[in-house]
Amino acid sequence: MTISEVSEKFDIHQDTLRYYERIGLIPHVNRNKSGIRDYTEEDCNWVEFIKCMRSAGLPIEVLIEYVALFQQGDETLEARKKLFIEQRRQLLKRMEDMQKNAGTSRL
Repeated sequence: MTISEVSEKFDIHQDTLRYYERIGLIPHVNRNKSGIRDYTEEDCNWVEFIKCMRSAGLPIEVLIEYVALFQQGDETLEARKKLFIEQRRQLLKRMEDMQKNAGTSRL
């Protein structure tokens, strides 16, 4: 798939896809003979994963760490699990704080 097709499919701006690739969130995307990005199904899976995690509020830095761990192989499974457990804890804390603030604020 071309970058424009991936952009349309996942509703992510092309510049954002280029940025994600540049910072290592999307592992190396192959290019065709003309130098145009050629996204594979695996690349698209990464895009979908990143979009989902960003929507859940995970910081880019955490996702970069996750991708780096993933690329190191199965010996990093425990580290990846711990990373997500910590992120879940932080998200739940933020939700709890928002609920408290919503209950105490008066407009």
